Amino acid sequence: MSDWNEKIIAEFRANGGQVGGQFAGAPLLLLHTLGAKTGQPRVNPMMYQEVEGGYAVFASYAGAPTNPDWYHNLLANPRAQAEIGTDKVDLVARVATGDERERIWSAQKAAYPGFAEYERKTTRQIPVIVLERTP
Repeated sequence: MSDWNEKIIAEFRANGGQVGGQFAGAPLLLLHTLGAKTGQPRVNPMMYQEVEGGYAVFASYAGAPTNPDWYHNLLANPRAQAEIGTDKVDLVARVATGDERERIWSAQKAAYPGFAEYERKTTRQIPVIVLERTP
């Protein structure tokens, strides 16, 4: 997974936030977190959805039975940064719940049906994380 992520990160940065392949044309950001256990910086490419006040990202992990490491990193250290296009944005993460989660998640599945497939592959509820811009 690390090599795959590194290639996407390099392509994203070389092309002002644009990548080809399975992410061509999709909204993609690079999420910077601190490791929950190590405190070391981590960078993960992921699709996002614009929401009021920021962005939503999805801990789908392609339908794996567990949440991805970056999700645990955000729970431990909610202050994060994202590269969106050529901009860097400071953010604070929170987990969406209830109606907010359902609204955002339903829109993501409608726009990108692969997310519905991820949901079918797992028994866990896929977390929706709202990344709110900080002043």
